[in-house]
Amino acid sequence: MTEGRLRIGIAGAGHFGRYHALKVAASDRAVIAGIYDPDLERARTVGWEAGAAEMAFDDLLAASDALVVAAPAEAHHELAAAALRAGKHVLVEKPIAATLAQADDLARLASERNLVLQVGHLERFSAAYGAMAGRLSAPLYIEATRIAPYKPRGTDVSVILDLMIHDLDLILALVDSPIASVDAVGAAVASQHEDIANARIRFASGAVATITASRVSARTERRMRIFSQNGYMAADFANRRLSVVARGKGAPLPGVQDFGIEEIEWEDHDSLAAEHRAFAASILDGAPVLVDAAAGRRALEAALAVGTSMAASRDALVASGLIKQV
Repeated sequence: MTEGRLRIGIAGAGHFGRYHALKVAASDRAVIAGIYDPDLERARTVGWEAGAAEMAFDDLLAASDALVVAAPAEAHHELAAAALRAGKHVLVEKPIAATLAQADDLARLASERNLVLQVGHLERFSAAYGAMAGRLSAPLYIEATRIAPYKPRGTDVSVILDLMIHDLDLILALVDSPIASVDAVGAAVASQHEDIANARIRFASGAVATITASRVSARTERRMRIFSQNGYMAADFANRRLSVVARGKGAPLPGVQDFGIEEIEWEDHDSLAAEHRAFAASILDGAPVLVDAAAGRRALEAALAVGTSMAASRDALVASGLIKQV
C-alpha cells in the first residue's frame, strides 16, 4: 500500500474499464497502480486519462494490492484467478465468470487465501436499491422490465448477461429461496446473441418472477413491481419514484382498510463510486462484502438457467416451423 491507500490495478481498458480507472484515480482510499489490456493503444489512452501507466499483466500484479477485472466475460476467470493466486484482492465485473465451475474456483481461491472477492453487480450499490430494500418482506410475485435502444457495446454476450442479470441479481437478493424452475424465450435480432428475452422463474418458496429484457427497443424503460401478502411496491427507475402500499404506512388508501400508500423519491448517487468505496472498506476495514462470490454465483446460475431454457424454447419453435434455424 501507498501511504495507507490501496494500490489498485485495472485489467481491461474497455468501456467499463475506463470508468473503473477514473473512479480509482479519484479515490481517497486508493491509487491507481496501472492498466493492462491486450489493446496497448487503448490501455495507453485510458491510462493517460486516469494518470496511470500501461503495463503487462504480470507487472500490474506485482505493482498492485488489488485488481479490478473489467475484461470481457470469458476472460474473468483467467485474470481473477491469477490475481487471487498472487495474493491480490479482486473486484470482478459481472458476471463473476463464464461457468459455475469457474465461479466455484474463484470462490475457493479467495476463501483459501482470505482475500476479498467482490462481484460488480452495480445495482446493489444504487440509490434505487437502497430505497427498495427492506420495505416489503417475502415477495410472492415480482415483475421486472429493462429495455433500451440498441448499442453495439455489450453484444459480445446475450442480453441475459448484458442486461437481465442486473434484475436477476436484484430479485435473488429480495427472494430468499432456491430456483425451482425457469421458462424462457428470446431471440437474436441485431447481433449474434439474443437481444430480447423473457423469463418466468418459480422459486421453491412458491414465489414467481417474470423478467423482460431488450436491447433493441425504441425507448429506455426500467420498472419493477413487487407483490407480497403485506403490500405492493412499484419502482420507476427512470423517474426515481417508488410507490409503496402497505399496512399502517403512509396516507390512507381509499377502500382498503388499514392500508396506506407512500410515494417516495430518491436522489441518484454515483453507484460505481459507492461500489469502489465498499471494495476498499472490505479490504481496509474488514467490512462485509456486499456482493460476494456466493451472490455472483447465484446470479450466474440463474442467468445460465434462463439461457438453457431459452435454447430449448428456440429448438421447439424451429421444430414446429414457427421460426427458422439461424
